[in-house]
Amino acid sequence: MKTILSTDHAPKAIGPYSQGIYTGNLMFLSGQIPICPAEGKIVATDIEGQTRQSLENVKAILESSGCTMDNVVKTTVFLKDIGDFGKMNEVYKGFFKEGNYPARSAVQVAALPQDALVEIEVIALKGE
Repeated sequence: MKTILSTDHAPKAIGPYSQGIYTGNLMFLSGQIPICPAEGKIVATDIEGQTRQSLENVKAILESSGCTMDNVVKTTVFLKDIGDFGKMNEVYKGFFKEGNYPARSAVQVAALPQDALVEIEVIALKGE
């Protein structure tokens, strides 16, 4: 059995997908680009701001089901330019407690929706 995750505090899905799904104790969140939910569009123009907004979107979806960033066990970061890795990493590490960092992959991609600089997806354990 699966449960659909949905919150108004993160951007609405811009296609035929859900913000997230949980089944058993596993949560799978769709990749979050840096759309500001209040504006309905990407506002930040730099990698730091876009990383922050993407992670705020992830955080909002997690919180909608009673979880926090501490529940995240794996992230995948998609970067338009791998040269932005260091700047992204500085913002990213502020969303997780030192010593409780999730496993992570980071890759450069040719393009992202709405010409975003970053997209971040996560897997989390509900109830941990």
